[in-house]
Amino acid sequence: MRHPFPIAACTVLMFAAAPALADKPVEVATQPPVFRAVIDCKALPDPQARLACYDKAVGALAAAAETRDVLVVDRATARSTKRSLFGLALPRIKLFGDNDDEEVEQIESTITTAYDAKDGMSVFVLADGARWKQTEGRFTYPKAGQPIVIRRAALGSFFAKVNNQAAVRVIRLPQGQ
Repeated sequence: MRHPFPIAACTVLMFAAAPALADKPVEVATQPPVFRAVIDCKALPDPQARLACYDKAVGALAAAAETRDVLVVDRATARSTKRSLFGLALPRIKLFGDNDDEEVEQIESTITTAYDAKDGMSVFVLADGARWKQTEGRFTYPKAGQPIVIRRAALGSFFAKVNNQAAVRVIRLPQGQ
């Protein structure tokens, strides 16, 4: 008689390894060569050579910015972008540098539109256009203009408090659904 233990152990290990592989951050170069060229000009000792280097490198950087091959993002824009992506299942790409300590844990917004999905659960459209759907919990009866707080919960899930009511489990809907 065969023992089910080896098959069960392999299955558990497969499912346990999948999230670990998914959370591995994708590395992105922090400084594109066209930007690095500007920084490298600083090391030239001769003032005229340094100025010529800066003129050439800044010209190339400006051209790359015009064609949108290089984008400059300040910290406020990075925070705003992270906030707008809150709740979406995306790969962990270090687009905004190595500063992972600024992970968004909750957002506060206002409901602009609310409607019932085909399954009877509520869908909330927030002020920034993000759409969230209630997946379980008691009915919230959301209305436009009510405040909503969505916070990160365990195992990649999210809870929403609509108008200071008890929290209900929600998921972020992708655009177009």
